[in-house]
Amino acid sequence: MKNVSVYSWLLFILILFVWEMLAKQMSELVLPAPSVVVTTLIDGLKSGYYTPHILRTSLEIVIGLFLGSLLGILTGVWMGEVEFIRKLFFPYVIASQAVPKLALAPLFILWFGFGMTSKVVITALICFFPLMENTVTAIQYTDSKKVELFRVLGATRWQTLFKLKIPAGLPSIMAGFRVAVVLAVVGAVVGEFIGGSEGLGALIIASQGMMDTPLMFSVLIIITILGTFLYQIIYFIERRLFQYKKH
Repeated sequence: MKNVSVYSWLLFILILFVWEMLAKQMSELVLPAPSVVVTTLIDGLKSGYYTPHILRTSLEIVIGLFLGSLLGILTGVWMGEVEFIRKLFFPYVIASQAVPKLALAPLFILWFGFGMTSKVVITALICFFPLMENTVTAIQYTDSKKVELFRVLGATRWQTLFKLKIPAGLPSIMAGFRVAVVLAVVGAVVGEFIGGSEGLGALIIASQGMMDTPLMFSVLIIITILGTFLYQIIYFIERRLFQYKKH
């Protein structure tokens, strides 16, 4: 594992080196060098220029992820437990996911305004499906022998759900969380592309208008770091849950 980590860092250094060499052959407007991007990033962080945008996007991500995940898990449990509900609503859920959220963003802005609400709604809708799908799968494919054992022992439906199906399905549900947290970042930023004066997505649009490519790259780095940080939080929670289950 240590060797893999070393190779990963070496690859990262190689990418930066190749990027730096390519940037020297091009205009800064087309491809700024990593050194220029890092300088822009550090200056912006020191001056506090990025702070309100980071806070705004982070808040949209957290609220949207919470609402979308909560609704996704509850709906997933409901559909997983009740076959009639699953067959009735699942085709409509699939159809709703076929529509790109970017295409719906102008409509959400029309309904909910240019403030935070429209971005939270977009983020929640994007997070909803992976949690719902993974929860349905986890509930449906619980070991039938264990379910039968619970039934023989006289366990109620709720006891079977909370003591067997959900604990057994945690790996699948947490995998959905990992996907959802990355999509939450995408949802918030895309929502800010369409309408918004604050947030990292709005800052990218502003940098495009100013033709400030180093600023755009620095914002992309912040988004990447933010998404990675949130993913690692979910991964840490997942590991703690599984360690708790073992004990």
